[in-house]
Amino acid sequence: MPNTKSAERRMRNSARKQLRNRSSKSRLHTLERNYQEVLKAGKKEEAAQSLRQLSSAFDKAAKTGVIHKSTASRKKSRLALQLARTK
Repeated sequence: MPNTKSAERRMRNSARKQLRNRSSKSRLHTLERNYQEVLKAGKKEEAAQSLRQLSSAFDKAAKTGVIHKSTASRKKSRLALQLARTK
């Protein structure tokens, strides 16, 4: 348990930020899973649209510090390569 008022406040802030980060990461995983399913189905038009949506979500997560900027770039690059290989 925290010993000072500031430690209590930091604990509350950390819990709030953890929830926000978890929901953001969960959304990223869901979008990525949907993209993979569309890609496997061979729907290239839908996959391209899904990739745009996923790239935007990765950029927003990196901007707010949920994931590292390089992680977002790497994942976007690899997902785009997958789409390019199916065409």
